[in-house]
Amino acid sequence: MSLVDQLLQYLLTGISVGLVYGLVGLGITIIFNATGIINFAQGEFVMLGGMIAVALVSIGLPLWTAVVLAVVAVMVVALLLERLAIRPLRGASVITLIIATIGASLVLQGGAKLIWGPEAVKLPAFSGETPIRIGGGGINPQRLWVMGVAALGVVGVQLFFKYTLIGKAMRACAINQAAARLAGISAAHMVRLSFAMSAVLAALGGVVLTPVALMQYSQGTHYTLTGFLAAVVGGLGSGLGAVLGGVMLGIVESLSAGFISSGYSKAIALVVALIVLWWRPEGLVRRRRP
Repeated sequence: MSLVDQLLQYLLTGISVGLVYGLVGLGITIIFNATGIINFAQGEFVMLGGMIAVALVSIGLPLWTAVVLAVVAVMVVALLLERLAIRPLRGASVITLIIATIGASLVLQGGAKLIWGPEAVKLPAFSGETPIRIGGGGINPQRLWVMGVAALGVVGVQLFFKYTLIGKAMRACAINQAAARLAGISAAHMVRLSFAMSAVLAALGGVVLTPVALMQYSQGTHYTLTGFLAAVVGGLGSGLGAVLGGVMLGIVESLSAGFISSGYSKAIALVVALIVLWWRPEGLVRRRRP
């Protein structure tokens, strides 16, 4: 395989993984805009999406039914998190709320290990595993599913916020909750909706990624930290920035693993992220108020 073919293959792999990072970062951004806190349990939604889908397929449910039910189940988990861990602490400091999400992450991680054990699990590929030839290289069809679902999720969220009444209400709460309440918008309802939306995005990323990357109870931490880094690099509070930051990190990781060493790929991605933040402390995309 020529250098150009290798480069193309690593880029496609990086984009597919980076879009999942972007989905996680987008979910973190949605909750941050609605509540002002960072949800450090966001990566657990990715993990649960994949693990629950595998469990449902293993008991005989059709793949697509398992995928839909897994996404719904993760959304319910997110709403329970908001109801049991966030809402009772209303009025507490931001640090207290962030610690609550870290505690929730540990609980979800421990529960997943108790239910599914420490072994990595895998979903069947959505449309076979025969590589699609692109130039002199090839790409697993499942990675096209990853890119397609992630891209649709990102575009769907942007259209939702720009063109729907509920989306505009969520943006209003992100700008000024007090003024939004005076306009008749329920801030509490918008917070619940933000948790539900972020869970759906993360779970979708988890179910499409599990056939190619496997899933394990401990992987949620990696997705949380990488998604958070993507959101910060992109410009915390900017949905588009989170996606761009995720794609950048995914590409850097893939190129580093392919041309240098997989053992250093995440460290190299972190160094690149720090360089970007040194160059643009506000992130790749400056947050704009609607």
